[in-house]
Amino acid sequence: MADNTQILLVEKPTGKLTEAHFESRQAPIPTPGEGQVLVRSVLLSQDAANRAWMQGATYRAAVNPGDVMAGYAIGEVVESRAAGFAVGDVVSGDVGWQEYAALDARAVLHCSDHRPLSHLLSVLGIAGKTAYHGLIHVPGIEAGETLVVSAAAGSVGSIVGQIGRIKGARVVGIAGGAEKCAWVRDALGFDACIDYKGEEVPSKLAELCPEGIDVYFDNVGGTILQAALFAMKLHGRISCCGAVSQYDGSAPASPVGIPGLLVVKRLRMEGFIMSDFSDRDAEAERDLAAWVASGEIQVVEDILDGLENAPGGLVGLLAGENRGKRMIRVGPDPA
Repeated sequence: MADNTQILLVEKPTGKLTEAHFESRQAPIPTPGEGQVLVRSVLLSQDAANRAWMQGATYRAAVNPGDVMAGYAIGEVVESRAAGFAVGDVVSGDVGWQEYAALDARAVLHCSDHRPLSHLLSVLGIAGKTAYHGLIHVPGIEAGETLVVSAAAGSVGSIVGQIGRIKGARVVGIAGGAEKCAWVRDALGFDACIDYKGEEVPSKLAELCPEGIDVYFDNVGGTILQAALFAMKLHGRISCCGAVSQYDGSAPASPVGIPGLLVVKRLRMEGFIMSDFSDRDAEAERDLAAWVASGEIQVVEDILDGLENAPGGLVGLLAGENRGKRMIRVGPDPA
């Protein structure tokens, strides 16, 4: 019986991603094998990295034409053939863009009893932990320092800036559009925000950071990374989280002069992924939960209803239409 809606990547994009690169199909609900659980998807994470997976292998295997689109999700166990998992358990894993998936138990994690579940993808999940580890454990941040964050209205950048503010840094965001920049300042508490669509980023960085940048948190790469590199202080630190400006389209613009700038300014530039710091997740969850409870961090979520909206949701995310963590509600929360 064909009861499992799936969304497949049918063509690898060579330019901008469009909804035409995906198609929906109906397939039988899978039967879990020994050591597996059948998971019903509830909330599907959408991340700029989804687009990078279409370009080739990264920290995970590439997504190829004909594959169910990969994606991390929170779901409910509806059948278990694995020790330690029971029907009704709330779990997370690489469910993909589909309603049901049979997953190896070793690739599935139990979720906490925190509610709402959406927080386990946003502030206490992928977005929050990436922001926390990528700022606290990669470059570090001290009171009185100047922190610049690109994609400041996005899922990770919005939290990075708020953590920087909590730690006593002066925080400058970079985002697209005057309205979004005003929101970053007024709602999230950044000290300033540069509109890269309407302002010259290099000159605005010079104006807003006259003594230079201590820490730059890079989500975009390209020309904005270029501008930040030239504005860094001596011994500045750069945390490389993503390069969304390079993922979606042809002829990416890479920064020039990086080796010379690293030497002349004695910069430290380091890339990371969230799982590098999995041994410190409990620390991140504790601090993030406390900051949310105290009101020091505003939780910003952008939830679209229906798996059919996943292609358009990802296209829109890459175009910067979201504020905060974008996700797709695939099905109802567990009872």
